[in-house]
Amino acid sequence: MDEATYARLLAKAQRTADLFTFDEFLTFWGKDRPERLAIEGDDLRYDYAGFEDATARVASALLAMGLDKGDRIAWFGKNSALYFTLFFGAARAGIVMTPVGWRLAEPEAAFIIDNAEAKVLFLGEGFEACRETLGQRPGLVRCLTAGEAQREVLAAPRAEFEPSLADDAVLQLYTSGTTGNPKGAVLSNRNLFGLRKGNLDNPPKHTLWDEDEAVLVAMPCAHIGGTGLGVMALAAGLPGIVLTEFDPPRVFDAVENRGVTRFFIVPAALQLLLNHPDCAKTDFSRIKYILYGASPIPLELLRQCIAMFGAEFVQNYGMTETTGTICVLPPEDHSVEGNERMRSAGKPLPGVEMIIRGPNGEALPPREIGEICTRSSNNMLGYWKLPEATASTMDANGWIATGDVGYMDEDGYVYMYDRAKDMIISGGENVYPAEVESGIYGHPDVLEVAVIGVPDDKWGEAVKAVCVPKPGHTIDPASIIAWARERLASFKVPKSVDVIEALPRNPSGKILRRQLREPYWAGRERQIN
Repeated sequence: MDEATYARLLAKAQRTADLFTFDEFLTFWGKDRPERLAIEGDDLRYDYAGFEDATARVASALLAMGLDKGDRIAWFGKNSALYFTLFFGAARAGIVMTPVGWRLAEPEAAFIIDNAEAKVLFLGEGFEACRETLGQRPGLVRCLTAGEAQREVLAAPRAEFEPSLADDAVLQLYTSGTTGNPKGAVLSNRNLFGLRKGNLDNPPKHTLWDEDEAVLVAMPCAHIGGTGLGVMALAAGLPGIVLTEFDPPRVFDAVENRGVTRFFIVPAALQLLLNHPDCAKTDFSRIKYILYGASPIPLELLRQCIAMFGAEFVQNYGMTETTGTICVLPPEDHSVEGNERMRSAGKPLPGVEMIIRGPNGEALPPREIGEICTRSSNNMLGYWKLPEATASTMDANGWIATGDVGYMDEDGYVYMYDRAKDMIISGGENVYPAEVESGIYGHPDVLEVAVIGVPDDKWGEAVKAVCVPKPGHTIDPASIIAWARERLASFKVPKSVDVIEALPRNPSGKILRRQLREPYWAGRERQIN
């Protein structure tokens, strides 16, 4: 990107630097570029003038149903342009959207709907049968199918309404809930848009969008990695291309035929793209940036992706409680040959503070391992009606304890080892699964690997690798152990290897290590020895 292009794109971005709410963005873009495509899905397609009007009608319809600012609505279904229209419209009036993961069992979905105290439930296309079950939850005022929502809500008369303010709640996302019930992280307009202004003082090139760009939304809308992409497109005044779910052939089609220039993806989905027979036949020349995150990525997989897609890669580190990305590894720190920084999560975004805390809460010096903590305008308002859980995660000074273990180097790059709860303690040594997995990945027979701790009478816990073979390959456990021994310290080398067909994952693509561990810890009071 030359200096003239950079200056032009920066000037475009700065026009919206002082906007902090959905109402402000939709009003601005509706007037600025009324005929520019705003959103396109299998169900709906709007230009910005139509999108502004449709979302205003959503706000008006919800208020006419008797909802007030701060009330909750819920969506149970796959990604769709309708979902984003309902979400953005509700947000304009300060009504909070709660998307529910469609892969959840009905009792799990019912818990979220009840916990959020949702007053209206929208059922996505294909989920109409849930009206007789989820649609009967006691707190609901209405339950509408996708067809009914289009006929009644999007066609409702437009009326005046009081727009939500920057610090009003607009989105409630439930954490993965790998243990216990999920918690609803409450996010505001400012959480979703606040960091943009600080990032415009001297923005990296990859944060600026040209007019011919579009973003692909393929990750589940019940997670920040899915919904956040739709918000990103709105902030840039550009199209969001929505897929009902991640599907490699449809991703390839969107890249070649629907103008997509960037997308966010989790490492497991990157692997699926690479392994699909159509991948090598796809023209990726329009793709400018591929954003990835949500779980650690082996360096060898990253090298393969850089070689295949020809795009610039951007690693995003964040969590639901931080409204997504707070730390970025930019394209210039990626290399096919590899470098130390490619093992990091990058540096904090402008406006984001990050420290590494020791066991007593003290800030640790560079390269000392502790818990990663962060503070910024991205930090959630709190967990919905869980003051104790909020206080245990976010202190009185606004610092969120991420639950991730890592360190920071002298240049401010953050290196994440793993989730604190996944750490293995073997013979008094701390072993982080992601580090061992990176050591094993690249073995010629291994497609995927997860590392867990299992009981060991001598060491307390022993390292076990659970491997998935590549198609047509078989895995020899001794070969895995020998491979790891060449690359890892002896106490990190797996003592045993299991081979399974597929790793268990939650809807956001994270490996369910607890599910892998449970058979080995059966009958014990806790999963630690």
